[in-house]
Amino acid sequence: MSTDQYTQEELEAMMGGAAAAAGIGMLVVAIICTIMGVLIVAGFWKIFTKAGKPGVAAIVPIWNYVVMVEMIGKPMWWVIMLIVPCTAIVWVWMFYIELAKCFGKSAGFGVCMVFFPFICIPILGFGSAQYQRPETALNEAGGGDPVE
Repeated sequence: MSTDQYTQEELEAMMGGAAAAAGIGMLVVAIICTIMGVLIVAGFWKIFTKAGKPGVAAIVPIWNYVVMVEMIGKPMWWVIMLIVPCTAIVWVWMFYIELAKCFGKSAGFGVCMVFFPFICIPILGFGSAQYQRPETALNEAGGGDPVE
């Protein structure tokens, strides 16, 4: 169809409707992303408090990585690897797997934390899983000595 069939007013009305629909769609996406972010932060807050760490660390950049590295019993240079852009993707996987193990969950749950953090992190924080120091988690899993 050509635009010759429509008057200028009809074209403007259609464009206004499309803009309104796009605006509503963006608002819905913003609300969903906000809810997911709140779920992740609240979940991490509970995870930190379960481990005896300050919950406020969940909302402070870099400090949250430092606290999590302490929780999973890994050396502090892991924090640097999480900040380096090209390596962060791999390290986040390893990080979440180790965090899941510290709460008695499987490596598969840790992988799910990467793909569905808005579901798995609140499950870990608000669920019945209890934090186990990395030495305990390693001994129960039949692993070796923890990294100091």
